[in-house]
Amino acid sequence: MSAKEGVLSIFALGGLNEIGKNMYAIEYANEIIIIDCGNKFPDESLLGIDLIIPDITYLLENKEKVKALIVTHGHEDHIGGIPFFLKKINVPVYATRFTLGLVELKLKEHKILRETELIEIDANANISFGNIHVNFFRVNHSIPDCLGIVFKTPEGNIVHTGDFKFDLTPANNEDRSDIHKMSDIGKEGVLLLLSESTNAERAGSTPSEQIVGKHVEEAFRRSEGKVILSTFASNISRVQQVVDACEKTYRKLALLGRSMVNVVEVAMERGYLRVPDGMLIEKEHINELPPEKVAILCTGSQGEPLAALSRLSTGNFRGVEVLPDDTVIFAAGPIPGNEKSVTRIVDNLFTLGANVIYGSGSSSGMHVSGHGYQEDLKLMLTLMKPTYFIPIHGEYRMLHHHRLLAESVGVKPGNTFIMNNGDVVDIEHSIARQTRKIHAGNTYVDGVGVGDVGEIVLRDRKQLSEDGMLVTVLTLSKSEGKLVSPPDTISRGFVFNKDSGDLIKEVNRLITKAVNEIQKTNKHNQWSAIKQNIKKSVGQYLFTHTKRKPMILPIIIEV
Repeated sequence: MSAKEGVLSIFALGGLNEIGKNMYAIEYANEIIIIDCGNKFPDESLLGIDLIIPDITYLLENKEKVKALIVTHGHEDHIGGIPFFLKKINVPVYATRFTLGLVELKLKEHKILRETELIEIDANANISFGNIHVNFFRVNHSIPDCLGIVFKTPEGNIVHTGDFKFDLTPANNEDRSDIHKMSDIGKEGVLLLLSESTNAERAGSTPSEQIVGKHVEEAFRRSEGKVILSTFASNISRVQQVVDACEKTYRKLALLGRSMVNVVEVAMERGYLRVPDGMLIEKEHINELPPEKVAILCTGSQGEPLAALSRLSTGNFRGVEVLPDDTVIFAAGPIPGNEKSVTRIVDNLFTLGANVIYGSGSSSGMHVSGHGYQEDLKLMLTLMKPTYFIPIHGEYRMLHHHRLLAESVGVKPGNTFIMNNGDVVDIEHSIARQTRKIHAGNTYVDGVGVGDVGEIVLRDRKQLSEDGMLVTVLTLSKSEGKLVSPPDTISRGFVFNKDSGDLIKEVNRLITKAVNEIQKTNKHNQWSAIKQNIKKSVGQYLFTHTKRKPMILPIIIEV
């Protein structure tokens, strides 16, 4: 259901009650402006799924209204879904210089760069889309070139903060939050604020990135062997700190992991990363230098099984190995859900004799969050002074705590909307109401398939992974429907045939009985009836004797 004429609508197709796949929209009259289009990575329950992206059914139904995609910054949960979106709805993409560089990498990979209109913006840009006028303000985060967005509409000003923190001494002075501009926006009047909630449960203010630089340099000086540091490839400030530590300790630097190599190349080309000439070396040259003269910057801080750090920890990275006296640094906190994978890698590294520096948050001194703590969030609310408030980018408890923070600094109780993806806030005559929903959900990417794997396929995969499958091949007479030869039953992931001869014999007897019963009812040519009868009788028997429910696949061959 589309918005009524003259009503301003705000909704999310991703990013509410979850961390990841952020996608928000502003709709007024004949214009829909999209903010971000990210992905998130599947958990262990989504077997075989590579990525999760937003379901854009509503946008496809209103395709002619969608005017632009504006990107706040270049993290995967904000840009990872862009290629899939543009293949369905090809609109101009507005982003800052560094963010566009990362988007271009994705569009090249999907072979749609030439068909896409990419428009560079900065904090001083002004854009108009019919009734909606857009300008921006600079915010600080854990990646360069981040923006907050102001939508000036006939109903009032809507502000989307993007991801942010207030770091008064950032590693890169160009990334300072423009507090004066935020204050001016608040003085002009903010009808509705959408603000990120990731650290709404954490008291205090986010520590400065400069703290990390000192700890990194100290670890480099103490290490008697190689230094291997893993962080998010997009955290260019952290990468610059590693480069600076290498320069001060006279080490060469090697990059491991495709995303690390690609992002560093973009950052260097566009002037966001300063690397001295001759510092970077190829991984093939690591062993040609004394260990104390080498540092490695790699991916895998979240325990990804195929990333460089995981392969190093198991000795499966060709030509590079972790030696006793090497120092391995986790310069990123584990995202909730990744703790087990990270712990496994830490254990492997200790087994190899490495000195491992790890720990969540700032406990190790090697990482600070890019998301604002409670005092940062309250400062944003105080600067903007919104009439209405929607906490975004967080799970329910985070949104709830952010609502309490908003009320503590002056937002009226009842003027905050805690929403799910697909919930819509409609604003008419400057009064906001949440009264309707649109279609929203997850689209699964599996290999080259997008959206072709749904709940039924995932349920089948879950059943196969838990209880295996039983395949029985039946050769039937075409004229009489009788078995020409005994059933041939094969187990995969259920029981081992050689060790379960009696069980398989009984299964074959039940199958023979089921076929004979069907043959007596003159339904011997109805394959579906035969298969259904086999599944029912065999399934009941197997559950009674094994308490397992394998997938049963009867295959019928007529001769």
